[in-house]
Amino acid sequence: MEIENKVARLARNTGPARFFIPVGIILIAFGIFMLMFFKSGNFKEAPGKVTSVTEVGYETTQENHSEMQYDVGVSYKVDGKEYAGVFPSMTGKFTVGQDIKVFYDPQDPEKITNAKIPDFIWLIVIAAGVLAVIFGIAKTVSSFKKSKELDKITPGEGMPKVDFDAFKSSQSVTEYYCRFDGHTLKPGYILEDANRKVLFEGKMEKNSLVGARTFEFVNHTNGSTLQHEVGHVVSQTYNDGFFTMKSWFKFDGENIWELLHERGLRISTNMHSKFPNLIYDVSRDGEAFARIETSGQYVHEDEAEQHKLNIPVGRYYYRIWTDANDFETLFLTVFAISESEQVVVE
Repeated sequence: MEIENKVARLARNTGPARFFIPVGIILIAFGIFMLMFFKSGNFKEAPGKVTSVTEVGYETTQENHSEMQYDVGVSYKVDGKEYAGVFPSMTGKFTVGQDIKVFYDPQDPEKITNAKIPDFIWLIVIAAGVLAVIFGIAKTVSSFKKSKELDKITPGEGMPKVDFDAFKSSQSVTEYYCRFDGHTLKPGYILEDANRKVLFEGKMEKNSLVGARTFEFVNHTNGSTLQHEVGHVVSQTYNDGFFTMKSWFKFDGENIWELLHERGLRISTNMHSKFPNLIYDVSRDGEAFARIETSGQYVHEDEAEQHKLNIPVGRYYYRIWTDANDFETLFLTVFAISESEQVVVE
């Protein structure tokens, strides 16, 4: 497995832990802190009076409005005894002599607040924190377990390493091309051989901003035609790190990468091998299946020379080397890479 894939795998597998566990710990600490030092669920109410109003500065609201804050002095009585206190940084209109509600601690009447919060709120915060920590740990363990299972069919993991460079130059391997066809009313992808003979194509029959799109897959080698429901791309980002992004879409209701994994396919990406071209080494059940490389807009070498363009202009043009004749799986693999947004693929 290339180093980029190892870094990506580690970042993605630890993503839930790096997000949910710190959030959970913060929630737990905050809930405990509030229960210890700002517990007000058992506070009682006493009528009070405003005794002083002191400006302390402006507060910027969510609407970007500035609102003056005040330290509001209050007086109140508990069991016939008069007390005085201050509500700091209050917003609103206050005048001396104005009636105001005061909530006090029966055990310490000098401890007051202008609004009491039920203790169960902080218990809910703590419980949410505990659940976040448990979820982060469980999700991370599950991710590593799944990766370990997938490694069993990854080239180089527990089996002789597949030499894709030698595979690419093998006499039994044929070169194919895949290009995006956006010049028709049914845009899609076309897989063809070096003589421009179309072997497989996927045409969009129905576009949809919401919900699945309909593609028609035509296998010209056997004449079969099937319709598939293709969802829109979903991207998960655990933080701003490049390798933590995970992108996928549903293909006939199933996660496209899960579907390819079920077919025994694994993809290793070598990002630096021929920069700016990306190389995807595809194995099936531990054996070399295909090498896929991003290409210039004109995927055939003669056209690239003719048009003087050999720089990738998106993710729509590919050169493919394979000794398999399973064009349906080959096309679906290229389709998955091109339609999704992630660069490092598992």
